[in-house]
Amino acid sequence: MSLLELLARADERGLAASGVACLDRCLPPPEDGGDPEPLRPLWAACESGAEWATRLGAAHAALEGAAGSDDTAARVRTLLGAAPRDFDAGALRAWADACSLLALDVHREFDVPAGAGPGTSGHGRAGSPADSGPLAAGELRRQIQILEGLAETAGTAGAGTGLRRVLDLSTEGRRVLRAVVSRRARGRAARP
Repeated sequence: MSLLELLARADERGLAASGVACLDRCLPPPEDGGDPEPLRPLWAACESGAEWATRLGAAHAALEGAAGSDDTAARVRTLLGAAPRDFDAGALRAWADACSLLALDVHREFDVPAGAGPGTSGHGRAGSPADSGPLAAGELRRQIQILEGLAETAGTAGAGTGLRRVLDLSTEGRRVLRAVVSRRARGRAARP
């Protein structure tokens, strides 16, 4: 099933967790003394929506002063600020879709070959990622795995395990992206 089909079928829990996971992967490393996981409080709210609006506000406030000053951090803050305060599938679906696009844009920006740039050909969200580089294709697979895993555990006794798996996948994706960004920055610094 394509990413767009999975987003269309996801429930509130899946949409909220998918959106938070996409934003979480895009956050740049914290500046000196900053919280390394400013979105962490939102994860617990993804399960049932309890305290969603409160935790969303707290995460947004934490990001306002801590999560870097580059364009990606600004885009993450903007999307977090635009997140619906109601834990409702309709509003969360549009937000999760925007978060998905942001994550794919960011991964495509740092992908090989460099310079593919954001916003090209839908990122393979409707089907095959044939035109994507390895970093963007990996992000697309990760987003699909997240939504499939959440759909499989929805309404079961293992629902918390599903969210834990999403957090693990997101952490892995964040490490991969940060490693690529770091490697590219070192390469630029080493050039005369």
